[in-house]
Amino acid sequence: MPEPKPHPPMTAASIRSARLAALPPFLFNAIDDRKRAAIAAGKDVINLGVGDPDQPTPAFIIDEMDRQVRLPVNHQYPDCYGTKRFLSAAAEFMRRRFGVTVDPARHIVALMGSKDGIGHLPLGLLNPGDGTMVFTPAYPVYAAGAVMAGAVPVRVPTLPVEGWLPRFDRIAPEAARAAKLMWLNCPGNPTGAAGSVALFEDALAFARRHNMSVASDLAYSELYLEGDPAHCPSLWQAPSARIDETPAIEFHSLSKTFNMTGWRIAFAVGHEALIGVLKQTKDNFDSGPFNAVQNAGAVALDRFDDPVIAALRQEYRARRDLVVAGLRAIGCEVEPPRAGIFVWARCPMDRATGRPMDSGAFVTRLIDEAAVVTVPGAGFADEARGWVRVSLTRETRRIAEAMRRIGGLAW
Repeated sequence: MPEPKPHPPMTAASIRSARLAALPPFLFNAIDDRKRAAIAAGKDVINLGVGDPDQPTPAFIIDEMDRQVRLPVNHQYPDCYGTKRFLSAAAEFMRRRFGVTVDPARHIVALMGSKDGIGHLPLGLLNPGDGTMVFTPAYPVYAAGAVMAGAVPVRVPTLPVEGWLPRFDRIAPEAARAAKLMWLNCPGNPTGAAGSVALFEDALAFARRHNMSVASDLAYSELYLEGDPAHCPSLWQAPSARIDETPAIEFHSLSKTFNMTGWRIAFAVGHEALIGVLKQTKDNFDSGPFNAVQNAGAVALDRFDDPVIAALRQEYRARRDLVVAGLRAIGCEVEPPRAGIFVWARCPMDRATGRPMDSGAFVTRLIDEAAVVTVPGAGFADEARGWVRVSLTRETRRIAEAMRRIGGLAW
């Protein structure tokens, strides 16, 4: 083992590792600071920033949790990789929802929310200097996970005219050579971009040509707003995808579909080698989700097609329509998302420049003048500085009030 090198005197700057210092402040924390300042000033703030569902967890899940939490066997360390009940429910969900057959013991691992797995996967998969392909604008954790693993984010911009979806025929050869892992996210955060089986097939073909693994984040699989589940396919539905042959992994979350963000329960499904990487990495960081939560989550997965979930989709669709109409009324360009919980819009024109407003300036004005919190596109990618993300996870009446306030400003 090499001798540790001397370190300089401790300062506020040097106390952080170089990897941590390379990360920008987490996007939502910066927004929260401004929100708290508005609240402290006595304003009635409507938060359309972070996507945290406003509705309660369905009663049938709470009832099962009440039963599970009273069982002494669940008071011990959890089954780290997943209880038999949860893993079986996840496998059955994949079969019923997507027509995909997997072995719950070999192909699935339980997670404390999908962010847990997304952040930990690069630590076990990537070596320092390896590249991670991220299609921007993107959820910040894809790049942050790479940085914390000593890897390098390889950012590939997507375009609004192409629905913010990747075009594999236009990826630069040097970017393809650099990447060992590719991230996909459909329906997308922040853009709401809806994927397709054909897109996943193209992604897998590209990854095979360039010897890279594929990770798909399918956090909103049941929040298809037009009534068509085909808008939220699984990567494992691609014709060439083979669970025992294809080096790919997909992350599923119970957070948004079942209003369970605080419960921290999700799962990953994929090739046994990649699931093994995630299991071994997590072995060194945590002990897995609370067994009672896992078993209550199993009941949620069993009832993914419950009328309660269908009603939730209808509510989000009504909210989406309110937001789209309200933003269009002030001059925003908006394509109504077909899935997910966010509306992604081009900021209104700045009269002084004749170009879309800078997203930071637009979001700041909404907080300061309308007490409405949104998220600037610049927080997701430099090329999204003229865009804004609006969450649908507030009460419908509050969303209507937010649009009324925004529409009352002079644009």
